[in-house]
Amino acid sequence: MTQSIAIFTLVVPDYDDGIAFYVGKLGFELLEDTPRGPDKRWVRVAPPGAVTAILLAKADGPQQAAAIGNQTGGRVGFFLHTDDFTRDYATMKAAGVVFKEAPRHEAYGSVVVFQDPWGNLWDLIEPKA
Repeated sequence: MTQSIAIFTLVVPDYDDGIAFYVGKLGFELLEDTPRGPDKRWVRVAPPGAVTAILLAKADGPQQAAAIGNQTGGRVGFFLHTDDFTRDYATMKAAGVVFKEAPRHEAYGSVVVFQDPWGNLWDLIEPKA
């Protein structure tokens, strides 16, 4: 049996703000934006050519709102692999993405931590071949 992760959810305060960051600043593709009632939408974004997508879910109530930006307890929880670290770092920096450190080169590849506008931490990584 073959399995894969198709979608994971990130809770955001607003659908359009989520799209603005992930599509507008990171260059992800907007795969779907389907209304699901008066205040709900099914919004999927992903890097071009990716298999796994992110479902941007607008917080519904105080418990979900409290999780925005802290969905992994302050740890880096998401890992964006690239085939050209220098290009993507420069593009993201020019777009105003907030980086938490200077790029570094580790045994496993080039990496830098960035955050989305709500505080979720990501690694941008170009793995060593």
